[in-house]
Amino acid sequence: MTFRWPVSIERVIEAPAQEVWEAISRPGHLELCHPFCARNPVKVWPGSESRDEIHYLSGWIFERRFCEWIEGTGYDLEIGRKGGGQSSVSWRITPVDNRSCRLRITVCPHGLQSIPVVVRWLPHLLWIRPLLGKYLDSVVRGVDWFVVRHEPVPRNAFGAHPWFSAKRSSLG
Repeated sequence: MTFRWPVSIERVIEAPAQEVWEAISRPGHLELCHPFCARNPVKVWPGSESRDEIHYLSGWIFERRFCEWIEGTGYDLEIGRKGGGQSSVSWRITPVDNRSCRLRITVCPHGLQSIPVVVRWLPHLLWIRPLLGKYLDSVVRGVDWFVVRHEPVPRNAFGAHPWFSAKRSSLG
């Protein structure tokens, strides 16, 4: 049995849900709204067969393979290094009213899956969850920045991240 404890971050964005959807569903959108993205080359777009890459500032390259595309609402995808473990990611937009919405990103990380469950909780609680939460918070804030200001988010706009900003990373 696989235990993939999810990490979620949600943010209210002062823009209509459709405007947020248009931002996150356009090809190459991570270059505009992701503070740790250097490049976001697209292979296939749009829809449930979408494929792209995220080239992080740290030099890492992750592939994103979309599994479900829910027009106007969000999508589900798998992300990871080519040939490596894959984390499951869900992006969801929920309208609050006609002028604002919530954007929630949930990740079920693949890291630590080879460690016995009885000890896995400690590194998850002390290392994975806080750093992944910081990362996701920066990403949703980046989407907010782009949608509200209509300008690309600056790199590391909400602080550097040890996994995705630096030239070297502590996550193997």
